Amino acid sequence: MKAAIVTIGDEILIGQIVDTNSGFIAKSLDKIGIETHEMLSISDNKQHILDTFASLQNKVEVVIITGGLGPTKDDITKHTLCEYFADTLVRNSEVEKHVIDLIERALGRVASQINKDQALVPSQCTVLHNQVGTAPGMWIKKENTVFISLPGVPYEMKYLIENQVIPKLVYEYQRPYILHKTILTYGQGESHVAERIEDWENQLPECIKLAYLPSPGRVRLRLTARGTNKQLLEEAIATNVKSLDAIIHDIIVGFEEEDTIEVVLGRILKDKKLTIATAESCTGGKIAQLFTSVPGASAYFKGSVVSYATEVKVNVLGISDAFIAEHSVVSKEVASAMALSVQEMMRTDYAIATTGNAGPSKGDADAEVGTVCIALATPNGVIVEEFNFGQPREKVIDRAVIKSLEMLQKEILKNVP
Repeated sequence: MKAAIVTIGDEILIGQIVDTNSGFIAKSLDKIGIETHEMLSISDNKQHILDTFASLQNKVEVVIITGGLGPTKDDITKHTLCEYFADTLVRNSEVEKHVIDLIERALGRVASQINKDQALVPSQCTVLHNQVGTAPGMWIKKENTVFISLPGVPYEMKYLIENQVIPKLVYEYQRPYILHKTILTYGQGESHVAERIEDWENQLPECIKLAYLPSPGRVRLRLTARGTNKQLLEEAIATNVKSLDAIIHDIIVGFEEEDTIEVVLGRILKDKKLTIATAESCTGGKIAQLFTSVPGASAYFKGSVVSYATEVKVNVLGISDAFIAEHSVVSKEVASAMALSVQEMMRTDYAIATTGNAGPSKGDADAEVGTVCIALATPNGVIVEEFNFGQPREKVIDRAVIKSLEMLQKEILKNVP
């Protein structure tokens, strides 16, 4: 079963906003066995929208549309849907009541006629109730394709996908199983990993596909199994993961279904009742940002010192000028001192510290551009490593962030049963 995702809005095409909706929708569809065949971003132009609908008709079973459902004149999706389906707009009393209640309760004012007109929907559609906004979702089927129109506001779209669209798709369609297993590796590049597992990859059964997902400092290997027998797929995945582990056990740091490393780490820290803090120089707080992006992070993440300038390392972290002058601000010794200082300051089990020269020019140290020292203070001492991540600047920072998290994950999993 295949789906297409269509985002409508000139603001996406000119780069004014980034489309995050499509990725969320695709993941949600994948979980229930619906394959996303294509994603499209199109303009707020009636003919463009009509042509897109026509091109997808009977090509896929599901078309999910986001955007263009607002109350202003530039939001034309509902009117265009009516033209495509030879339909007219009618006022839905339940939607209108919800809009009036929401406006009066949330904004403390009387709903305007423009607000009330959000209740106008194509007469043929099934209304999908939007509890968190004023624009309802709409479900309209033509021949072999169902068109599902949703608001473009991310939190409204997510509510409708989770509470209306996915349950309705599950109820109305029979779908194959799609199972994923992702293996996290670090320390070797994509081509090196591919060479090591070439024979194993060539022997994968037809129902399993392998994808390489490289990023700075790591490669994720995603196995995807598709079929109608869930038990057989699960057994095939488990068997092949076991045989893969026997080949590259030295670079596998864990497994994930769909979570990022900060989510995986957060779960481990929370389960083990461990705490973490950071002292960041060249990474500028990005490690802390990743930790705090996870809901509930306050259970394990205690705080951070962004000691970007040398004087902050001295005045806040308490590292002496003489010590920095002796070893250089970009050094294993200073990174270790930073980690120990913030560990003591925040009273945590673990602490990460970074200091480096991300480039493009040298700072207060003589270290080569791209050099980063990462220290991990643990309950049993300090682990510190020096890397050169090359250039450009963004690559250095991203690789330093990922490497820091990988060092933490590896150490925790090694020492905590």
